This record gives sequence, structure tokens and C-alpha cells, in this order.
Amino acid sequence: MENIFTDDFFMKKALQEAEMAFEKGEIPVGAVVVVNNTVIARSHNLTEMLNDVTAHAEMQSITAAANYLGGKYLKDCTLYVTLEPCQMCAGALYWSQITKIVFGASDEQRGFMTMGTKLHPKTTVVSGVMADEAAELMKRFFASRRK
Repeated sequence: MENIFTDDFFMKKALQEAEMAFEKGEIPVGAVVVVNNTVIARSHNLTEMLNDVTAHAEMQSITAAANYLGGKYLKDCTLYVTLEPCQMCAGALYWSQITKIVFGASDEQRGFMTMGTKLHPKTTVVSGVMADEAAELMKRFFASRRK
């Protein structure tokens, strides 16, 4: 039997979160945290609504996942996020000791890779999963802001 729980499957869930952010006028970034093929946290950017620069989708998901698990470490968890995490989020992900990060579109200006931010040595990264869809959503958002 084919495994339906692929990176694309979970990235689609993150993209649904990003669409919710878009509808709220937030920069459309969505995230989900998965353990054992189960989504334990889902979120999207809330920086405008909360008037909080730290309310990125990843930060919201880290907190929700830690609360679900009852501890601060996200070992054996995977974060799916539509945009490459910034250095703030990468720092939090470092401390969470998350096992895997899968992101869609790269952020050449503010992404953790461009900024040289280190992740936990045991964290693996997969990039470019559904990158075109994630990038298109961002382009549509910023185009709507320029009108």
C-alpha cells in the first residue's frame, strides 16, 4: 500500500494555514508540526492581529506542539512550513531540538540559510517542497498590497 503521508501531503496542510493568513491580511506563511504522521500543531502568521513581531507561524507551532507533547523538546517531530524560517524562528527551532524541518519557498533576503543561522546538529532540512505554490501565494499577497 502506498504511503499517503508524504512531505507534499503535510505541506498542503501548511499551505491551507498560509491561505488563512492571507485571508486575514497576514503575510501568508503557514506551518504544521507532525509526529508519527499526526498533525499535533497548526498555525499561521499572526503578527498583525496580535501586534507582535514574534508571532510567526513557526513560533506559534513550536508553542502549540510543546504544549501538546507536555515538554519543550520536539524530538521525533517534523515542522512543515511554507517559507524558509527566519533566523529568529531558526533559533527557536534550534532550542526545540526539532528532528526535521521541511520548507517550501526559499527566502533569499531573510531566511536562516542566507543569514547563516545554525540549526541543531541533529536537525535535518528538506527545502523546495511545493515551493512554487508557496511562492505564488506570497506573490499574490504582495501584489494585492500594491494596488
